[in-house]
Amino acid sequence: MKTPIPHNIVRSVIEDINLPNFGKATIREIVTITNKIEKLTGERYIRMEMGVPGLEASAVGVKAEIAALQAGVASKYPSLDGQHNLKQEASRFIRAFIDTDIPAACCIPVVGSMQGTYASYLTALQSNSSKDTVLFIDPGFPVQKQQLVVMGYKIESFDAFEYRGERLIKKIESFLKNGNIAAISYSNPNNPSWICLQESELEGIGRLATEYDCIVVEDLAYFGMDFRRDLSQPFKAPFQVSVSQYTDNYIMLISSSKAFSYAGQRIGIAAISEELYYRYYGDLEARYTVGEFGNVFVNRVLYSLSAGTSHSAQYALAAMFKAASDGDFNFLGEVSEYARRAEKVKEVFLKHGFEIVYLDDLGQPIGDGFYFTIRYPGMTGAALMEELMYYGISSISLETTGSLQEGLRICTSFIQHDQYDDLEYRLACFAENHGN
Repeated sequence: MKTPIPHNIVRSVIEDINLPNFGKATIREIVTITNKIEKLTGERYIRMEMGVPGLEASAVGVKAEIAALQAGVASKYPSLDGQHNLKQEASRFIRAFIDTDIPAACCIPVVGSMQGTYASYLTALQSNSSKDTVLFIDPGFPVQKQQLVVMGYKIESFDAFEYRGERLIKKIESFLKNGNIAAISYSNPNNPSWICLQESELEGIGRLATEYDCIVVEDLAYFGMDFRRDLSQPFKAPFQVSVSQYTDNYIMLISSSKAFSYAGQRIGIAAISEELYYRYYGDLEARYTVGEFGNVFVNRVLYSLSAGTSHSAQYALAAMFKAASDGDFNFLGEVSEYARRAEKVKEVFLKHGFEIVYLDDLGQPIGDGFYFTIRYPGMTGAALMEELMYYGISSISLETTGSLQEGLRICTSFIQHDQYDDLEYRLACFAENHGN
């Protein structure tokens, strides 16, 4: 069977990596395999495995960070709880685009949302010694579960594929009734499925968080990127939907990586509700001698992880937040390029016999954005992921994301305009070789 990438080379590289289960290969392992094949063959892969921004970093942020560096901030430790102006602008940004009021004091810079989730999980779990588990609404970002493995805490999860609307709320409550859930975690829009939890679902999650006294960790890594609605106008509806409208038990993680294409500087915001930030927990006091949630989050947990977030990057994020809130910087207009790419890439996959796995949000067709999911009739996700390597297409299996569905995550960020013809050719070869 003739394939666009020499079969023997791909097979040899995969065997050299010695993976016991190719379907469970991590993103970084797929990157390593793909890089090696590209080097050996000189053929450029269509890279769909890595969730890395494919656009230039925001010029607003770059300019502000350069100015901060030239002013000498690199020689100074940043405050643990963040640079004053960033905290003010973060609070204002959240008001402008989510319509939620969070005091500046409760907006804490973190070294990317990954550090934010780590600190959030750890503080939530230590707040109540009777609760040792985080509940994940899957599919999700695999490394967040790895964080719990590192900490030594427990994980519960379920695939939201068959649980939307009221069924989602009932499913979550079935876990909460056991009394061991300290936090509920999800991303919205979702990585990898791009499903978006709707207002009715978030209202139900908020109600349960209050009733069962657990903390919602809401990962907004793809802030505002549900392009089915124009969320780009500050202080005007529609807003980014959030559980913060329905409970006081929440931490929102707002990342600069995707919305502002500022991934390399590792900066984000953990926005903690005012009520949770100042809430006293006896178990925290017993461990740390201070019992206030926000105090522990900043001065015990974050301090031990990094002793602050990049000083210059804080000036960059403050400038981007300010420009967006002022209406001078349409950051969503820039990243809507991902929706245009997704629309084109989906069309090619569907043309050649592939199907979308996660199709809709409560009956509304799934939006186009940073990710989408595919399957091919009669093939497991692991088999499909490996087979596409011979056709110059790299991806990751849904198996690694907590999904129970057979299929792949497709990331649109890296595909370039000059690769659409290559994608068409390679998938046409795939379809021909597989009887479509």
